[in-house]
Amino acid sequence: MAIERKGAVTFKGNPVTLLGPELKVGDQAPDFKVLANDLSEVTLADSKGFVRIISVVPSLDTGVCDAQTRRFNEEAGDIDGVKVLTVSVDLPFAQKRWCGAAGVENVQTLSDHRDLSFGMAYGVAIKEMRLLARAVFVVDQNDQIVYVQYVPEATNHPDYEAPILAAKKALNQ
Repeated sequence: MAIERKGAVTFKGNPVTLLGPELKVGDQAPDFKVLANDLSEVTLADSKGFVRIISVVPSLDTGVCDAQTRRFNEEAGDIDGVKVLTVSVDLPFAQKRWCGAAGVENVQTLSDHRDLSFGMAYGVAIKEMRLLARAVFVVDQNDQIVYVQYVPEATNHPDYEAPILAAKKALNQ
């Protein structure tokens, strides 16, 4: 049975239950299995050796999620040694269409639709909606979490500067 964190965040002002643990800086990043746009499986190990900014959004087809993904694409997507992963429960086909329409090429969009593997491991699966709560994680080259933000209100923007700084700092260690 998954850990339930009732009222951990809100969605449009209403408290929701997050499934999975609350991760903290210093934790080992949990593994996960999600799908790439071509339906191939992707795990944390597939990006080993890179600093990863993992941007978690409820759905790419909403304004804040769209803006969040575009911002990380522009600001972090061209930093050597950093990979930007955007995870949502959108279907891989929808993610591929969105990326093409948005011209987003520096971010890898990943779908957690199949079994919420990422959502449960990172504590962002919203029980009431089968969506992921907005969050940002930075994972270093050795799979250690160096930055975490669970956005308190899922419809608000995350901090953008802090995870980018954390990723740059992790590169220089």
